[in-house]
Amino acid sequence: MTQPTSQCVLLVEDEMCLAMMLQDLLEDAGYRVIKAARVAGAMAMADDQSIDAAILDVNLAGRDVFPVADKLRKRGVPFMFASGYGERGLPTEFQGSPVLQKPYDPAALETMLSNVLAEGVRPS
Repeated sequence: MTQPTSQCVLLVEDEMCLAMMLQDLLEDAGYRVIKAARVAGAMAMADDQSIDAAILDVNLAGRDVFPVADKLRKRGVPFMFASGYGERGLPTEFQGSPVLQKPYDPAALETMLSNVLAEGVRPS
């Protein structure tokens, strides 16, 4: 990854090894990372944290992350989903949202996060 930044990324991932790997990649790129592993924790962070972008694992311990995405969209925080199923695992209202394919490719992560930050939130 490239240039240091002070931007904050909310990482919502329930698989600890993946979360640690992503956190390392993001911090090495200069991002400040805050993490949640469950929907409730992510909702609380989405309510009151200063977040520049979010990476949202679609399935968190059997629960969909879409309520978090809704809250971030209402706050104007851009996000991308992370999924092994690609875009076909998204409900209609999120079709066309960026999806980071699992397993993670560091170059794809860097490119997609830069694009998400540059483009901002798409209108619902």
